[in-house]
Amino acid sequence: MFDYVRKHTKIMMGLLFLLIIPSFVLFGIDGYNRFREQGQTVARVGGHDINQGEWDAAHKSEVERLRAAMPTLDAKLLDSPQARYATLERLVRERVLAQAAESAHLVTSDVRLARALQETPAIAALRRADGTLDMERYRQLVGSQGMTPEMFEARLRNDLSVRQVETGLLQTGFAAPAVADLALNAFYERREVQLARFNTADFAAKVNPTDADLEAFYQANQSLFQAPEQANIEYIVLDLEAVKKTISLNEQDLKTYYEQNVARLSGTEERRASHILIAAAKGGSDAERQKAKARAEELLAQVRKAPDSFAEVARKNSQDTGSAPQGGDLDFFARGAMVKPFEDAAFALKKGEISDVVESDFGYHIIKLTDIKAPKQKSFAELRASLEADLKNQQARTKYAEAAEVFANGVYEQSDSLKPVADKLKLEVQSANRVLRQPEPGAKGVLANTKFLEAVFSTDTVANKRNSEAVEVGPSQLAAARITQYTAARTLPLAEVRSAVRERVVNARAAELARQEGAKQLAAWKASPAQAQLQGALVVSRDQPQNLPAALLDAVLRADTASLPVFVGVDLGARGYAIAKINKRTERPTAAPQVQQQDRAQYTQWWTQAENQAYYKLLQERFKVEIKVARPAAFETQMAASALQ
Repeated sequence: MFDYVRKHTKIMMGLLFLLIIPSFVLFGIDGYNRFREQGQTVARVGGHDINQGEWDAAHKSEVERLRAAMPTLDAKLLDSPQARYATLERLVRERVLAQAAESAHLVTSDVRLARALQETPAIAALRRADGTLDMERYRQLVGSQGMTPEMFEARLRNDLSVRQVETGLLQTGFAAPAVADLALNAFYERREVQLARFNTADFAAKVNPTDADLEAFYQANQSLFQAPEQANIEYIVLDLEAVKKTISLNEQDLKTYYEQNVARLSGTEERRASHILIAAAKGGSDAERQKAKARAEELLAQVRKAPDSFAEVARKNSQDTGSAPQGGDLDFFARGAMVKPFEDAAFALKKGEISDVVESDFGYHIIKLTDIKAPKQKSFAELRASLEADLKNQQARTKYAEAAEVFANGVYEQSDSLKPVADKLKLEVQSANRVLRQPEPGAKGVLANTKFLEAVFSTDTVANKRNSEAVEVGPSQLAAARITQYTAARTLPLAEVRSAVRERVVNARAAELARQEGAKQLAAWKASPAQAQLQGALVVSRDQPQNLPAALLDAVLRADTASLPVFVGVDLGARGYAIAKINKRTERPTAAPQVQQQDRAQYTQWWTQAENQAYYKLLQERFKVEIKVARPAAFETQMAASALQ
């Protein structure tokens, strides 16, 4: 199909022209826009719809963000119904808060916006030495996010306005110490318990499944015994190192480069100076700074009259506590080590000279240059290796774009083999066997890159044995692959997995026997507590769980202790069953003042979060939020588990 399009470009353009132009005449551009914008409504906030397309776009953006942060994260988790639903809930929340901000007329001033920009680390790093913003790099930064500076600032202004909706609540939440202590004492209450465990492993010997049992379990649970799809592949990687291999340098190029860069490569000049500092805070009053300057002028006149007394004057008068004991000596330093006014003055002096009074953010300096260490010029032979490496690096960066274009076009146009591109660019054709769709533990290089593996297992690559597209797997790094042997996902035959099937059947039935025995003993011991066969007593609480399973600890701490002792039984799933006898409860010991303060702060945070969530629910009602997509069945369980972690 693609070959036909390439060979008959003019015919295809004419056909598309005949098909598209009449449709514009009949429906107009607005019709196309409406068609593009249409989609199933998945939620509604304040009478405004959120459609499927917006949801998909938001989830795609979220997935890309997470993949960038965690490259080895399983892609299936990101595209699960639970993950997609979480994205929809976040999208709805953003819309609710935006409408609340608009309704309350919350706006962000230019001053607040400027402060937020200054506080953003990525932007603060773009400031020059004089404090001005490097606008070209700023445009590049926001451009990498697909925005102009105006678009970025508008979005930030909107975010700041929306943030005000919750800020007032989150920053003013409080809990009285007495209330916090009462709740925390109840939450961390301690209980003395005795346990009896009915472990699955203890009942395994009583289970002897038949072949029919194994066959039945296997047939009912074939999804548990799947071999994932896998492939043997060949792949090539283009990076700067590969481009360097194609570069050959002649001796004259190296010598010319040496002559142009010998000063830089030989090292930098260093200077040794002593100084006398009269400190004056940058934000101090004019009167204070003038007083400090006048004192510096007096000391300058003194050392100009007797230059040999500089060290003694510095010891007695300099307010730089680090250098004053050494007579003001700062040892050798290169450019960039000192603040700019000090550096400029020091590098303008001749050896033995004393500067005028120099003003900096720290105050007023008198500088004496005591020594100059000029770099020793290195010979061509000494620098040859570094010259060759530098020049190859420069030329590789220049040639990479051209090589990348050859690479991308080559793997597409000669799609039945990687060898032509490899030969042309002097790349090594590498191979890997039993490659899976997801990175395996310990995988390195491109085999650990999710985006590369997605290209390997794309429909065209698998079905037609074509080269994959060229995939950017890192900065200045492209990769492409082709499958040499593919094995589709399959259900493993019972003969291969019989031992695994038997283990599952035995564990399931042993767990059931443990539950039955535990429930039987619970009933008997409740009727006759003296007959209970229990382990020694231990004290448990939420901050001292004593390695109890979460379900068992929760049951013990939730049990009604109005009448003690009390028995509780807990199904531990695959681990069996447990019985706990609660003998007594004790108050939490009084904590140290510092711990009490930390606990109260934690409680206040919990309480504030609960209030914020309640406020959000109120906003949902106010703006008539409707989510028209069914919540995934496992979503509640997943959210509950996350809350416990």
